[in-house]
Amino acid sequence: MNIDIREYIKKNFKDASINDIEDSITSSIESKDEVTLPGLGVFFEIIWNNCDDRKKEELLFILKNSI
Repeated sequence: MNIDIREYIKKNFKDASINDIEDSITSSIESKDEVTLPGLGVFFEIIWNNCDDRKKEELLFILKNSI
């Protein structure tokens, strides 16, 4: 079976509230379960693709300084 993780995540959260999305991100991070990493990656990809260059630089700065 082939699953398009991007489309699955988008469809799964289409009608979710901001609080639902935040809860999902928080619980995924807190669980430290590597199974949730692809979903977080999809969220990051969505954010990245919808940021202007200034926001991308800010994200990269945050990442670089946090690693």
